[in-house]
Amino acid sequence: MTTFDPAALEALAAIVEEGGFERAAQRLNVTQSAVSQRLRALEAMVGTVLVVRSRPLRPTSAGHLLLKHTKQLRLLRADLERDLRDLAPSSTGGTREEERISLAINADSIATWALPALNQLARQGLPLEIITDDQDFTHEWLREGQVLGCVTTVKQALRGCKVVALGAMPYVCVAQAGFAQERLGGALTAHNFRDTPFVAFNRKDDMQAEFVGKAFGLKRVSLHQLFVPSSEGQVRAVLAGWGVSVVPELLVRGLVAQGELVNVAPTASVPVRLYWHCWNLESVVLDQLTAALTQAAGEALSPA
Repeated sequence: MTTFDPAALEALAAIVEEGGFERAAQRLNVTQSAVSQRLRALEAMVGTVLVVRSRPLRPTSAGHLLLKHTKQLRLLRADLERDLRDLAPSSTGGTREEERISLAINADSIATWALPALNQLARQGLPLEIITDDQDFTHEWLREGQVLGCVTTVKQALRGCKVVALGAMPYVCVAQAGFAQERLGGALTAHNFRDTPFVAFNRKDDMQAEFVGKAFGLKRVSLHQLFVPSSEGQVRAVLAGWGVSVVPELLVRGLVAQGELVNVAPTASVPVRLYWHCWNLESVVLDQLTAALTQAAGEALSPA
C-alpha cells in the first residue's frame, strides 16, 4: 500500500485552502519553491496532476481524494492529541495551523444555535475552522473532502458519511415597525410584495421567493432583492428600513417581542429541516462534535 509523505499532503491542502502557493508557503513556514517541490513529488507518486493552476486555483478529482485523506489524518492527530492531553497534560504543545478541524455550517445556524454548541470544545482547545455557506450547499464542502462535517438541508447521507436529523428552523418574514405600517399597511400581501424590497443573504438564497410562493400559493415568484451576506447584517438592514426579510424566527424573536420588528406575514412560516453529516469514522472528536451539535439543536430547534 502506498504511503504518502505527510508534509507533501499538507502542502497540497495548504495550496487549496489558502488559494495559492505563496500563501501556502507562508502558512507552512517554508519557501514557495519547497511547496512546489512537495506538490510535484506527490503528483509524481500519484501519477496525475493534483491541482489545476487556474484562477481561482482548484484541485482535480485526484486532488480532492488526497485532500480528504489529509483531513482524515488531521482528525486522527486531533484524537491522539486529546488522548495524550488526558494522559499527560504537559506532553503536548500548541496546535499547528495545518491541524484545523474544518466544519461547514450555514450562516443562520452560526448566528443562532451552532456557536454556543461548540463553546466547550473550543475552550478545550479543539482547533476549529468554521466555513459558512448556504444550507443547501454546505454538503458540497463535505462531498469534496474539504470539511469533516456539515450542517445542511440534505437528508440523504453522502457515501462514507453518517447523518443525524437536528430539527427544523422556522423562518418568518419581518420588517421594521415603521416600514411595515407606511409601506405595507401593516402586512405583506399578494398585492404588495412585488413592490417591496427583500433583503436576501446572497444570490444563492432562495428563501425569500420560497416563502412568498408558499404564503400566497404562487408557483413562480419574482422579487426585488437586496443582498447582505450576513444573517445579523440582514436583520440590521431590516431595522434600518431597507425592506423586509425572511429570517430565522429564533434570530428575531427578541426584536419582535420588543416591537422593533413586526412579523408581516404571521400566518405563514417555512420550517427548514437541518441535518448533521460527518464522515463515518471511529473518532472521539467526531463523536464530541455530533453530541454537542445534536444537543444544542434539540434545545433550540423545533422537532423535525
